[in-house]
Amino acid sequence: MDNLIEIKDVTKLYIMGLEELYALKGVNVNIAKNEYVAIMGPSGSGKSTLMNIIGCLDTPTAGEYKLNGKNVNEMEDDELAEIRNKEIGFVFQTFNLLPRINALNNVELPLIYSGKSKDERIELAENALINVGLEDRMTHKPNELSGGQRQRVAIARALVNNPSIILADEPTGNLDTKTGDEIMNLFEELWSKGNTIIIVTHEEEIAQNAHRIIKIRDGLIADDYLSEKGKRIAEQNNMIKSTN
Repeated sequence: MDNLIEIKDVTKLYIMGLEELYALKGVNVNIAKNEYVAIMGPSGSGKSTLMNIIGCLDTPTAGEYKLNGKNVNEMEDDELAEIRNKEIGFVFQTFNLLPRINALNNVELPLIYSGKSKDERIELAENALINVGLEDRMTHKPNELSGGQRQRVAIARALVNNPSIILADEPTGNLDTKTGDEIMNLFEELWSKGNTIIIVTHEEEIAQNAHRIIKIRDGLIADDYLSEKGKRIAEQNNMIKSTN
């Protein structure tokens, strides 16, 4: 499989007054197209720093990060902004929806600077909402939606530019268990349609929904393995290959 993400010897150092804090200490990670990965770790482990680097929200102090074969370290600010807008769809724990506009207009937001006409933007936003099962909630404002529906709007907004990666930070953190399960089922469905999904979580139960789990501790990769679901999918794929 082609690697979508290649992280090689990545270090992140923060200077806090006279103190030096290494959030990442020479991390190596490859993620292929159409993988479904969970990055796990306790608070302070470095998982949020790794997520910010993958999402081009932060840059490494040392090491190399390639996204789709392009060296992110060498990009200018405007190139990074374009990557964040077009290549990466972000889903946050707190939804980050604008309260005064409806679901359709919230989903349309990433398209505003795309050069597309208003009609094109509305059509793409409508299709994204249909994809997450919210065709009957398009004109509702966030305060008229449940927590699960708001997160679906946020996922539709992440999908609207057809990004290479959907990067979700604790996407079920503000949801009850049943609604959280529905959102995780939606991510599985999106993966089956060809999306690359990366979920950042501290919850083992949520991580087990992914097919591969990368555990980070004290700024280092502590473990990297297939989940039970991932093992089943790998076995099925091998069986299919062996019968062809």
